[in-house]
Amino acid sequence: MNRQASAHPEEAPVRPKKAGCPLSQVRAGTAVRIKQLLAAPDLCQRLRELGLCEEQRIKLLLQDRNVVCEVCNVRLGLSGQLADSIWVEPLHTTPPEPARPAPKS
Repeated sequence: MNRQASAHPEEAPVRPKKAGCPLSQVRAGTAVRIKQLLAAPDLCQRLRELGLCEEQRIKLLLQDRNVVCEVCNVRLGLSGQLADSIWVEPLHTTPPEPARPAPKS
């Protein structure tokens, strides 16, 4: 019998379902969208209550051992360990096109 198959699910490492990176690896000043929460269910529920839910747009303000992000116009500090469990993808903003000169008549 394979010992890995009999392991408890909570002991197995959890991998994100979608591409991205942990919030703890994002540079300060970057706007991101939360894609997945990989913490314990009760902790995920608390994060959602604070506004950190899937598809929510947030901005990372400070990146150190801890992180500070802005969510729903509120600054929120998180431990680096907790930020590791929040998988995000960067928001790609396209710069506005330059104004075209009016045609000469």
